[in-house]
Amino acid sequence: MKILIIGGGRTVSHLCDSFISKGHSVTLINRDPAECQRLAMVLSALVICGDGSDPGVLEEAGARGADAVFALTPHDPDNLIACQAAAIGYGVTRVVALANDPENVEVFEKLGVSAFSTTRIIGSLVEQRTSMDWITNLLPIVEGRVNVTEIVLEASAPAAGKYLRDLTMPDNSLIAVVMRDGTPMVPRGNSDLKAGDRLVLITLPENHGTVLRMLAGVNV
Repeated sequence: MKILIIGGGRTVSHLCDSFISKGHSVTLINRDPAECQRLAMVLSALVICGDGSDPGVLEEAGARGADAVFALTPHDPDNLIACQAAAIGYGVTRVVALANDPENVEVFEKLGVSAFSTTRIIGSLVEQRTSMDWITNLLPIVEGRVNVTEIVLEASAPAAGKYLRDLTMPDNSLIAVVMRDGTPMVPRGNSDLKAGDRLVLITLPENHGTVLRMLAGVNV
């Protein structure tokens, strides 16, 4: 896959390395000449010095044949314009913008650009992990639209002692894995749930609380 990344800094550098290690072709656009020189020395990526919101720079970087464009600069207007230019001008179907201001996520989405806010993701992680000790792991993915949660069933939990087929899970929710005595298993309808089981759940934000109440009996 050919990936075009606009931005700089250590996080972007690590992201480039990650994509490259998986066999993707990466081109990086950065407007700071000194940083471009440094990045070119440490990355196995093509580094273009310029403004990623400039159609001419996008053309030079190969946006016309890109599979995905990620705009990750500290400037939200630049990220939005770069993604719109890539999508409209060069037909890139997968464009994602960083919204440094969380309030801009909805604005970007309404304008046709997928967006995420690291502030919201980290805030959600911290809030939910510190407020509920019985949740041992919580990870929002897909820009916070899906939660992957790990919980421990207490003996008093409503789901303890029941078979999976007896649980009426809400739409768009799933018990993906049950960990018992250190052994993971993918549950089926005839699988039973026991106190002490660690459950890996996949939920949407709108049904997350319902699933946790139904399985663990705790209000969130």
